Amino acid sequence: MVIMPRAPTAPPVPGRHALVPGPPVPGTPSPGAGPEHCELYSPGALFSWPELQAMAADGVLTQLYQRGYLPPGSHASPQLRARAASLVVAPAIRQRVVAGRMTAAWIYGCATEPDRLALLVDANRRISSLRSVRGCTFHEVRLGPFDVVSMGGLMVSSPLRTAVDVAMHVDAERGVPALRALLARPELGVRLRLLRLAVEASPRVPHKRAALAKLAALAAEPAAPD
Repeated sequence: MVIMPRAPTAPPVPGRHALVPGPPVPGTPSPGAGPEHCELYSPGALFSWPELQAMAADGVLTQLYQRGYLPPGSHASPQLRARAASLVVAPAIRQRVVAGRMTAAWIYGCATEPDRLALLVDANRRISSLRSVRGCTFHEVRLGPFDVVSMGGLMVSSPLRTAVDVAMHVDAERGVPALRALLARPELGVRLRLLRLAVEASPRVPHKRAALAKLAALAAEPAAPD
């Protein structure tokens, strides 16, 4: 099966061998990514999920996450990963939850694909009605005005808040590599000194000492970021 590229001004022609992209993904593509890299394909009126899975098995598409697929060789940007994650979250609750912890680290390209989405719920909202949602884990937290960003149709914890949560709540085996990757991306604006201050300023919580130990281990590494 072959997908022919669309001419910029030509409308898509429905048919067995054409794909209709989902809603456009907000945000600017990463440098070097052309317009074709901004399309995420998901189940819809033209193709069902089993059909998209079959096309992925044939190499026509590449699965990004769950029900989200990209053309082979496409650049998986944070916006596209957020969009793919949003497909797992029911529209009715999408504005009530925030992708966080290792899910947010994955969205930023700093962790492996999560088995289940980690979703944060502000303590001012009720979490009991969300417990039955499948494929997700929910964490009741306090969220500040600068803790959340919006991308790809989903709210995501900011890079700094993500790093703090990973340090606090994720075991060292998974958390330290994710923290190292977050610190290694200048565009995310996470600095080790700032991260340490944020953890130290957090209220007394059971995992605070373990979080500082993770940061100390990172600081001791050769060429550690400031």
